[in-house]
Amino acid sequence: MKFLLAFLLLISTTACYRPYHDYAVMGPDEFVCDSYRIRQGKMAILEMEGIDLGELPDDAMDDYLDTIAEDDILNIVIYHPTRRDLMDAIEFINNRVGGFRVYEGRIDLPDIKSVEVAGLTLDEARAKLQSAFREQINDVELFVIYKDRLTRKVELTGLVQTPTIPVDGKIRLYEVIAKAHIPPDANLFMSYIMRDGCPLPIDLHRLVNQGDMSQNIVMRGGDKIFIANHMDSTVMLMGEVGFPRPIALPYGYMSLREALVSAGGIPYTGDRSHIQVIRGNLQCPKIYILSWEHIIHLPNDSLLLMPGDTVYVSATPITEWNRFLSQILPSATGIQTGYDVYRLTQ
Repeated sequence: MKFLLAFLLLISTTACYRPYHDYAVMGPDEFVCDSYRIRQGKMAILEMEGIDLGELPDDAMDDYLDTIAEDDILNIVIYHPTRRDLMDAIEFINNRVGGFRVYEGRIDLPDIKSVEVAGLTLDEARAKLQSAFREQINDVELFVIYKDRLTRKVELTGLVQTPTIPVDGKIRLYEVIAKAHIPPDANLFMSYIMRDGCPLPIDLHRLVNQGDMSQNIVMRGGDKIFIANHMDSTVMLMGEVGFPRPIALPYGYMSLREALVSAGGIPYTGDRSHIQVIRGNLQCPKIYILSWEHIIHLPNDSLLLMPGDTVYVSATPITEWNRFLSQILPSATGIQTGYDVYRLTQ
């Protein structure tokens, strides 16, 4: 029994010493400086993670001339005061066949030869088709619109209701997002736009929620948009908090104060003078040490968390000691009982 008491005394005297690790340990000043970088948005956060998406193409904001492409499907309407048969034939192809498909750059229509339309705008194609008809039939009026497009459209995946949206050389990202009907809790930070197999440096949160029109690029055929789930980027709250759990970061960042509130705060068992934020690769993390005084006195946007951060609140020394005693005392009681039995048998 004396040995056990000596062991407990040894543990209690060494509990305050922490093992040394070769980590980058920083204070509140460094955390505030990094928070100002985080506040700049997605590109700054990605840069802190070692990811560089480069610059937007020089013509990303410019309208462009949209032209008819292979496999586009056109809807053509013809009016003539006497040729009802021709109008019915065109209407039948529009409604029953599905429209006029561009094949090998041409389309076939009743009563005239195939007409080359690939590379033309809709207005140019209308004028060319009308001219071809008028060589055979006077007083024909013709109108052309797109019915469907194979390559000249944006593809959308993830949390969207509309899988494809056609482009016209003028439609911009904001309008495409509006037509996609994304849910309000979509994770705009983790959402992205791909063009020619490469991600574009676009911050959808700044565009949709902050109205930053510098992100409102003109969309091109073949662009792909992915809308992420709200839990695709998180911070983890651990240790002495009310409800240890991951918390979603749909905009790419959150104040440390808000995260602690979302996790139920710090109970009396937590050490408010030792709140750690662990950031970066777990093999070589950057660890910030803060206290409750920093959290309540500094502005929210001066203490920002980014995706992948872990917030760990240490337990107070007395909490750790009480937990140790609650685990060791049942064993000590068993040892004492065994010792008493041994003495009675002597």
